Amino acid sequence: MESTSSTGGPQIIGYIQPEFRASFNGDDALGNTQNDYTFAFRRARIGLTGSIPYDFSYYVMGEFSSFQNGPYLLDAFITYNRLKPWLKVSIGQFKRQFGLELTTPCQDLYTVDRSKIVSEALTPFRDLGLMVSGSTGAKKLFGLQKENILSYAISLTNGTGMNTLDIDRYKDFTGRITFAPYDWISAGASYQYGKKVNADPTVTAADVRSRWGADLSLKKYNFVVQAEYLKATDKGSKLVGGGCGSTPELVAGNFYSNGMYAMVGYSTPWKLMPVVKFETYDPNNDVEDIDAHEYRQSSVIFGLNYYPNDWSRVQLNYFYNTETSSGSDITKYNEFPNDAFILQIQVKLN
Repeated sequence: MESTSSTGGPQIIGYIQPEFRASFNGDDALGNTQNDYTFAFRRARIGLTGSIPYDFSYYVMGEFSSFQNGPYLLDAFITYNRLKPWLKVSIGQFKRQFGLELTTPCQDLYTVDRSKIVSEALTPFRDLGLMVSGSTGAKKLFGLQKENILSYAISLTNGTGMNTLDIDRYKDFTGRITFAPYDWISAGASYQYGKKVNADPTVTAADVRSRWGADLSLKKYNFVVQAEYLKATDKGSKLVGGGCGSTPELVAGNFYSNGMYAMVGYSTPWKLMPVVKFETYDPNNDVEDIDAHEYRQSSVIFGLNYYPNDWSRVQLNYFYNTETSSGSDITKYNEFPNDAFILQIQVKLN
């Protein structure tokens, strides 16, 4: 969230997202009953942003929702802006710039949750380090008249997540480039690579983590279309879960996973936007989809967004979840009655 202060002084920013969620029959993949009918706070974030004459800006954001294990420091970085828009240099704690959905702020997502592949494969979302970013600004390229045709972000981070010291000398590299030749289309490509010491002291080889992804966004005639593909490789171990605020679990082994999503929405004249999204995620390509533990997971999300004004939003989402299963082997039947309904109301402070 950018500061709108004309004086450059400190400005309070943030948003709150209270919600009601219901998990129908709620058995999870392990057969545990999840009778989840509850009110909660998905996020409750408050922060400060501003500028310091003449070339520096700052951004600090805290998460205060106990349902996200708050309170804790979410973002905190200082940016040198003298060479913007071509070059900005930031240092501190920030979100990794990878992919379309992860780099979309939570308050601007068209569905309540991010896709499963994003939540699983890109955790931890935030890290400590150094980032350079920028865009072509008003310069005209390829004979086109649009501004910011090309933009980029490159970071070098600890690889251990937010509010955590590095445990070795390895660092994570993350890079993203976006090409937007017209106002209605944008295409992006992202890459991440990193190493870390294995949790087992008897293993001398470092764990390797790499990801690459491609995404496309179209906005025309009141339609919004987004699609993204992501492929992940973990050698030695991988993190399961995490995302915004939750603690990921470290699992040993080699894993090759991939997933994608595609979404379409339409803005009506009545401040309503119906949304349909399909997503699919395979956590381990080396195991058959009918395996009893590591099967392909897919969802269709039916959503309706209502925008009463520029600062508020109401979201209704129904999640139809499916798991790839065996029709002949009952021990490998993975379909669970785990559909969910979520009502979320959001108010921004800015």
